[in-house]
Amino acid sequence: MKTEARSLARAPRIHVAADFTVGGDVVLPEGAARHVARVLRLGVGASLVLFDGRGQEARAVLVEAGRKRVVARIEAVEAGRGESPLAVHLGQAISKGDRMDYAIQKAVELGVAAITPLHTEHGDVRLKGEREAKKLAHWQAVAASACEQCGRATLPPIHPPVALADWLADRGEALRLVLHPGTRGALEHEPAPASAALLIGPEGGLSDAEVEAALAADFASLSLGPRILRTETAPVVALSLLQHRFGDL
Repeated sequence: MKTEARSLARAPRIHVAADFTVGGDVVLPEGAARHVARVLRLGVGASLVLFDGRGQEARAVLVEAGRKRVVARIEAVEAGRGESPLAVHLGQAISKGDRMDYAIQKAVELGVAAITPLHTEHGDVRLKGEREAKKLAHWQAVAASACEQCGRATLPPIHPPVALADWLADRGEALRLVLHPGTRGALEHEPAPASAALLIGPEGGLSDAEVEAALAADFASLSLGPRILRTETAPVVALSLLQHRFGDL
C-alpha cells in the first residue's frame, strides 16, 4: 500500500473535462495526450491522476499510449482536495505577456476562486475579437496547468475581460479590497468572510477616479507596505495575506 501511495504521489496530474466512471475509458485530448506520450514518455500500465475541473479526481491507468491516441481507464473516483474555505474573486488589470501569465498561475496556486482580467485607465493592453478569444483560452490553459501542479481539482474560471466599472458594479462579496499604496491595512478588524473580491491595478496604478469608484462600491483600501509592488507581484502577496488571515494558509 505504501508503494502504491508513493507511486500515485509521483503520477502526473492531468486536466480532462470529462465524466469519470469507474471502469470507464477516457480519451485524453490532443494537448494532454501529446504531453503524456511524447514529453513524459509514459506507456501502457503507467498511473495517472485525472481531474475534471469541477472538483472530481480519478485514479487511472494507461491502456493505450500511441502517438495519435492516448486512453486512460478509471480505477477510482473521489472528491478533490485543495480548495480554500475563502472564495476570492480576483480582478486583475491586464498586463503584457508573461506578467499576466505569472499573476494567473500564482493566484491559482494560492486558491483563488475566479479571475476577471480588467481594462483600466492606465492599462496598456486592449483586447477584442479573435485576439481576446485567443488570450482567454491561453489564460485558462495557464490556470489548468497551475491546477495540475498544485493539486487542485477545481479549475477557477478566467472570465472574459471587462471594463473596471462593469466589474465593480457586479460585486457582492462580503469583503472587498483594492490595493492602493499609502493607505492603512484593511484586514485587522474584519470578521472572517466566506468570500472576498480583490482588485489589483496595472503597472501604472489605478487612477484617482478608479480608486474612488472602488471605494464607492464598498471596497476598502489595502496597503502592502512602503514599497510599490509590480502588478504581477501584488496579487501573490495580497492573496497570501488573505489566505493566512481568513483561509487555509
